[in-house]
Amino acid sequence: MLLSLSLSLSLSPREGEFAFVSTNSISQGQAVPALFGPLFRDGWRVKFAYRTFPWSSDAPGKAAVHCVITGYTREQDARQRLFEYDWTTHEFGEHKVKTGINAYLLDAPNVLVTKRSKPMSVELPEARFGTKPADNGNLIVEVSDIEEVRQDPISIKYLREYRMGRELVRGLDRWCLWLENVEPADLENSPLLKRRVESNRVWRSQQTPSGDAYKLRDLPHLMRPNKNRPLVEYVGIPRVVSENRKFYTVDLLKADVIAGDKVYTAEDPDGFLFAIISSSMFMAWQRAIGGRLKSDLSFSNTIVWNNLPLPPVEQRLREQIIAAGKGVLAARETIAERTGGTRSLADMYNPLAMDKGLLDAHKKLDRLVDKAFGAPKLCTSETQRLELLFRIAERINSPC
Repeated sequence: MLLSLSLSLSLSPREGEFAFVSTNSISQGQAVPALFGPLFRDGWRVKFAYRTFPWSSDAPGKAAVHCVITGYTREQDARQRLFEYDWTTHEFGEHKVKTGINAYLLDAPNVLVTKRSKPMSVELPEARFGTKPADNGNLIVEVSDIEEVRQDPISIKYLREYRMGRELVRGLDRWCLWLENVEPADLENSPLLKRRVESNRVWRSQQTPSGDAYKLRDLPHLMRPNKNRPLVEYVGIPRVVSENRKFYTVDLLKADVIAGDKVYTAEDPDGFLFAIISSSMFMAWQRAIGGRLKSDLSFSNTIVWNNLPLPPVEQRLREQIIAAGKGVLAARETIAERTGGTRSLADMYNPLAMDKGLLDAHKKLDRLVDKAFGAPKLCTSETQRLELLFRIAERINSPC
């Protein structure tokens, strides 16, 4: 995590100051409370900070690294200075500190975001894991197998679309055999179903006794039971997306589409959640609070979703947000129709080639979602949105 560490002691023998250069991971995700909690409890505060900037090196084969520089003091009256990197001019500019520099290197209330078991906002239902197959592929139907399944008049009754994060974002085809309410006679009368279920039973029986797969050996026709599977239209949230996206690549899925365990799900019959997650406000929160898988963004229900400080939304604004979310979906459909229906979310949200109509739809949505979070007008930067989010989070956490 840390690239270098340098201590700069003051003249006083009783107090010290220090600063270090690190990767920007110290100000993102679960690393933040782990590092800054003890520092703050011990009386340290951020004296200055250079927010995320690219690390440059003349070394051959250099790695792409994003860094921050932070300095600390115990002097409570010390002037705090915050510097922001301009990715266009490649220069630093100083941001006037009004509230104070928090653990996420923002001029905002010092809220440390930790895991929650339930959403902070009354507007949000729980986001849950999709269904884990635990089947060694026996219940999954790949493109190479689809014709065989479709030609079987029994097995085709149990064929469902199946989406892991990769299929959802890249628009790939995949299916599964969903045998939750299978007729026993169908298993006997379909050689295909019988063969796949028996193969699954054998495989599970050979697994480690303490594992999930082994425990399901007597239910070889089922994926891992998921009592919370959505039974209405829901939003599918990939667990990991590219850090380069301007917006989180989510989609609305029908109830008969089975989400795998690389997708989080939340019931969303009116499309409100889809609109919220598709906004720049949510993406700002995800970047700051969510973890990383390598450099990609990693969604978490306990960290990102359950801590999203969405205030109560009055009905008229809620309806406007839903309509704007449908505008995003309509813009996607227009792009897909123009390209023969084959355009994936990965292609649509390529940051170097986003369609103007789709960008305009997102801007309209952003204006409304920013308003829902209390912004008087469209926010002009991610930093502005984050400062607003932390102010709301502080208010919710300290209602008195």
